[in-house]
Amino acid sequence: MSDAPPEAASQTPVEAPVEAPAEAPVEAAVQTSVEAPAEVPAPLVCPACSTVNDPDAKFCEECGTQLGELVEVNADPEPNKTTPVPDSDVATSSTAAPRRACVYCGGSIADDGYCELCGKPAQSERDHWQEAPAAWVGGVCDRGIRHQINEDAMSLAADPQPGEFAVLVVCDGVSSTPGSDKASLAATRAATAVLAAGRATDLADGAGDDLAQARWSGRMLKAGERASAAIYEAIGELAARTNPPSCTFSAAVIDGPLVVVGQVGDSRVYWIADEGKSRQLTTDDSWSQEMMAHGMSRQQAESAPQAHSITRWLGADSPDEVPHVVPTYPTGAGWVLVCSDGLWNYCSDADDLAQLVHRIVGMVGTNPVQVASSLVDWANEQGGQDNITAALARFDSVVPTPAPPA
Repeated sequence: MSDAPPEAASQTPVEAPVEAPAEAPVEAAVQTSVEAPAEVPAPLVCPACSTVNDPDAKFCEECGTQLGELVEVNADPEPNKTTPVPDSDVATSSTAAPRRACVYCGGSIADDGYCELCGKPAQSERDHWQEAPAAWVGGVCDRGIRHQINEDAMSLAADPQPGEFAVLVVCDGVSSTPGSDKASLAATRAATAVLAAGRATDLADGAGDDLAQARWSGRMLKAGERASAAIYEAIGELAARTNPPSCTFSAAVIDGPLVVVGQVGDSRVYWIADEGKSRQLTTDDSWSQEMMAHGMSRQQAESAPQAHSITRWLGADSPDEVPHVVPTYPTGAGWVLVCSDGLWNYCSDADDLAQLVHRIVGMVGTNPVQVASSLVDWANEQGGQDNITAALARFDSVVPTPAPPA
């Protein structure tokens, strides 16, 4: 999760305490009607932290543990299978089967919310999920080890034909502002919808490659604008706080040989080449990036205490929400990687990250979900101090780069 902006870092909003709903009045001992009295839904008590939640809550407001109906989870998910992130406002029953599998050891989650084998609390679907809209595109979003909730989010879209069209969006909620998990999820979904709609428009209009850069650059700006508006809609009255929910924004659109990236904050897009030079396609809006621009080494800047203090973000108090947009035409075969700082914090340089990806591909193959999952596992092995998201699109063949305009 990204750190708070410098001017907001010292402000710590206090959440209002969660109050249990008032008890229903005691019914008379003898009923005069044959109809049963209307039942008042009982509040849900979190099995992990004992916080009292609203009857229709799906996740604990305090620790993020899933409440309500238990959903079957495969401990060894199939490659390319998407695990959807449920909307938080969908009501569920408080008692249901079957039991879920523990994501840590494969044991069964008992009725009290803890694994019968290893004793760890159940992991919610928001804590860890994967998406694979096509065989050549996939990603994994994970809570990490040190944080109680996952404030990262991702949203992906793709055409079936490899290299033809894809959208990868990653947003990282600012960790010091409660509600940023809602902000990041809303932003990713809204941005992806805008960019996917652009593809549908091009297909309907028969638009060619001549003005592709201009079209997708404009749509990336619109996606950032819509992501920001979606945050307001998702967080409601929290937008009026001094330190409101906010997030970073990093997106990549792949349209044939063209890749257009948009970015606000310090989530990143990389080009990971199979051979030759790999590159970071985005430039961070952060304290460390400013220090590097003034001559400080990458190692010094990114290891400083202020390294992850961002200077731009999406949210109600953002000074500038307009994404930096960069079009590029990668050469050769490789990967487009969109990730949060939970990954790149352990491997920042593009060439170093490329070596890591190549090593993983050598072990697990080129399935994007498997590669992303291995990257997440690797980041957790380094300490997992932040939420981790890795989304990948694979280029096995390259369409010739169009000639620059005369």
